[in-house]
Amino acid sequence: MDVSPIGLVRVAVISLLGAAIFGTGTAPAESPGASRPAASACPSDDSGLKLSPGFCATVFADDTGHARHLVVSPDGVVYVNTWSGRYYAGDGKTQPPDRGFLVALKDTQGTGKADVNQRFGETLNSGGAGGTGIALYDGFLYVEINDKIVRYKIQRGSIVPKGPPQTVVMGLPLGGDHPMHPFAIDAGGSMYVDVASATNSCQVKNRTLNSKGEDPCVELETRGGIWRFDARMLNQAFTPSRRFATGIRNGEGFALEAAAHRVYVTQHGRDQLHANWPDLYQAEEEATLPAEEVLSISRGADFGWPECYYDPGQKKLVLAPEYGGDGGKKVGPCATKTGPVAAYPAHWAPNDLLYYDKQAFPARYRNGLFIAFHGSWDRAPYGQQGYNIVFQSLTGDKAGGTCEIFADGFAGPLKTPGTALYRPGGLGLGPDGALYVSDDVHGRIYRIVYSGSAEAGSGQVTPCPDAAAGAGPISAVSEKPPEGTNPDAGAKLPVPPGASADMVALGNRIFHGEVGGAACTGCHGADGAGTPLGPSLADNQWLWSDGSVAGIASTITQGVMQPKQYRAPMPPLGGAQLSPEQVKALAAYVWGLSHRQQ
Repeated sequence: MDVSPIGLVRVAVISLLGAAIFGTGTAPAESPGASRPAASACPSDDSGLKLSPGFCATVFADDTGHARHLVVSPDGVVYVNTWSGRYYAGDGKTQPPDRGFLVALKDTQGTGKADVNQRFGETLNSGGAGGTGIALYDGFLYVEINDKIVRYKIQRGSIVPKGPPQTVVMGLPLGGDHPMHPFAIDAGGSMYVDVASATNSCQVKNRTLNSKGEDPCVELETRGGIWRFDARMLNQAFTPSRRFATGIRNGEGFALEAAAHRVYVTQHGRDQLHANWPDLYQAEEEATLPAEEVLSISRGADFGWPECYYDPGQKKLVLAPEYGGDGGKKVGPCATKTGPVAAYPAHWAPNDLLYYDKQAFPARYRNGLFIAFHGSWDRAPYGQQGYNIVFQSLTGDKAGGTCEIFADGFAGPLKTPGTALYRPGGLGLGPDGALYVSDDVHGRIYRIVYSGSAEAGSGQVTPCPDAAAGAGPISAVSEKPPEGTNPDAGAKLPVPPGASADMVALGNRIFHGEVGGAACTGCHGADGAGTPLGPSLADNQWLWSDGSVAGIASTITQGVMQPKQYRAPMPPLGGAQLSPEQVKALAAYVWGLSHRQQ
């Protein structure tokens, strides 16, 4: 579930002095297959990324805020939309109240790094919260802000607009699990807007153990699909009649294939199959089901949410447990729904999509898709995955034979939501063929180019894992032992009154998924220090109890279905089937975390 986390329109093109990256002044970029001396191939690769052979990356800009989607103008201005929504609860540093959410970046010196950085648009003081979607069309910059899509006129010779914005679409639904509105605009001015679901699977009680799905799912009247508007018209009101396609839980990323008039969109698969339906799904299936998807949308298409999810092992849509599914065997109405173009491992969170049709990369990358995976949280206690850029070849409107991990290393040593240094969010493409990637942790913008240091199409690439691959080993403890992340590393946790050291030790194992099947680390982090999805358990600041063992145990038992500050509800018992003794042990462990340094 991510809010994440995003798709962009690629109508505008970039001209970002790509030749200067190679130290050749104003000379045109060389052909993809040309060889170059290794010393000059990528003279300022400071990205820390692991890339496919022949590519290199530079940090174009840094610390721009929670950078979501981006787009670049024909004269080389990189426009970024930043967000300060509920996903970043507790973050008061990144977005000062008088700073605009929109960022304009430009490299005027040909160094491959932005030396101009200007902010504009709505601020916290003016009631803004930023957004995800952004696009250029017909001389206007289109951006999502709160419940609207507005546009700014870009005057010749200026990188930031002078006048106020005009409202294009208003009244877009906000709130719920997925309040973002990514969008794309095709050459004819059709604006495709994702209005994602407010819930995980349209349960009567969202993300709750054994809660049935609403039937019919009333939410589908205004959420869970793609809406189409006219980018050239002002003051269009959101209305159910504008729905273009349905059954899409969270379509963050868009890509346009202009020649074939195709519109692709990513789909974040639903969460918590095992957590909410432990009698039907094994613990490891929380990490492996369902697949993430790329869809090819058309008017009236129904992709199945919330009744259906895509099982990558069976390679088909199957009936969800909320609607009578039996753990993956029944198909029912899913037989009539539309399946994906391509499928990827569960919970990787595909936040943006880009169709590559330039000449600068080797031929194998042309007419295919780049996908920005924001990274998983719902694979805990198994190792989290994603946090990378994948390339997917296409044959017509179906996945081709090539799928590779194109760029990795964004997260740093640990791939978890709470520890990731950077997380891919948006993708942009220039006429020189450079690929731009945004990060929404610190707002880093990367620029990736083909250096020509390897023969076109040669070199060993890293293939994508099979979407049906297993969960792997439980890794929370081996990745980052909780006792090794504090100044008193190696010290034992304090034991609360009435408990024992053995009880705290059992609670440690439950917290990290070794016993009971709970996925506590997915929201609270491997060390309990919190993530964007859930609060810290180590600071003795309590939102739902007095911090006593009994109070903590009560919160675990009842769950937190309407969080006060965070966006991810916690189901009762953490979505597991914990015994009363296990709840007491887990509460004792959490108490110990909060009293470690007192």
